Amino acid sequence: MALYTTIHLHNVPEGRESDYAKWFDGEHQQELKRLRGYKGSERHEVADAQIMPDILQPWRFATVYDFESDTPEIDIPALGPLLANQRDAGLIANDTAERIYTYKLYGDWKFSPNHQPDQPFSGVSILLGNYVAGHFDEYQTWYENVHSVEVINVPGHVGMKRGQLAEVQVEPKHYCPGDQLVLCAHQSDDLMFTIRDFSARARGVSPSGIAMEPRSNTGSFARTVHYFNKISGDRFWPGGIAYAGDLSVYDEQ
Repeated sequence: MALYTTIHLHNVPEGRESDYAKWFDGEHQQELKRLRGYKGSERHEVADAQIMPDILQPWRFATVYDFESDTPEIDIPALGPLLANQRDAGLIANDTAERIYTYKLYGDWKFSPNHQPDQPFSGVSILLGNYVAGHFDEYQTWYENVHSVEVINVPGHVGMKRGQLAEVQVEPKHYCPGDQLVLCAHQSDDLMFTIRDFSARARGVSPSGIAMEPRSNTGSFARTVHYFNKISGDRFWPGGIAYAGDLSVYDEQ
């Protein structure tokens, strides 16, 4: 069976945040269990720290839904009416910002030694990206063999899964600016530290001494990145920065 991830990006009317959270953690979880192919979901709120701080973050909330299905055209659209009910009830802001995008994944989570499997994620970053037309294979080779490894080994980054925009989409459909999904998992209570070291490694000036390879020119600059903190469920990241290396080298700077 193929793996799919549906991302619901949206806002909630002011004063209705607790109502949405109550629905998501209660009634919605029971609804989802009745959907064929449904594997799990987590809800997130936009983080203060962003790797592209000059770009406006249009969505306060993001829910990541996971499916495994051989018939996505049947199974995944069933999520639509569940969200429509909350839209009709006024729990999803009518501000033209809401987006629902489904991606067919290339594989499941790819973890680094940073990952602490007995602990939940602290959040995720969502990259909606693209490759340069005609260079799909080169882009995939670079991302899978080089860049994904570099990213998930940054302190606080622990895993990644990627996918391509699926043929099946949940209504209401909107234009999607990112054909390629990069979903990165975090275990960190200091996203700014993680973001700064990511940038430092990309520029070759990280206190760790680790420098990333030059960015492939097959990756389009038509992309946006959005960092979110996990806010659903009853287990949360206990604190600290997940890292298999030596964090003390950063104290010396």
